[in-house]
Amino acid sequence: MSEDPLPQPEDLADMAALRGAIDALDERLIALLAYRSRLIDRAARIKARDGLPARIDSRVEQVAANARRLAGQHGLDPALAEALWRRMMDHFIAQEDRHLKGLTHDSDPD
Repeated sequence: MSEDPLPQPEDLADMAALRGAIDALDERLIALLAYRSRLIDRAARIKARDGLPARIDSRVEQVAANARRLAGQHGLDPALAEALWRRMMDHFIAQEDRHLKGLTHDSDPD
């Protein structure tokens, strides 16, 4: 997933350029979230095969902690990152749960 480098904010001279950069970034974020969604669909198939629940609390806490840590490393408010990730995880856990309710444990995960 190689992308063009992001422009530096100080290189954006006016609002049109800034808005263009924001719109381009939003497109990249949406593409990455769509990829994450496909990974969650795959996780649901594996969990169905292995008899695992959609929500695994230890994993939820690990992902939230990772979001906080990474946010701090990149200059983003860790509380914001954790809140966003928890909301996202709630959505994706519900997505997994819907898949699990429609799959049998002996479904082929591939």
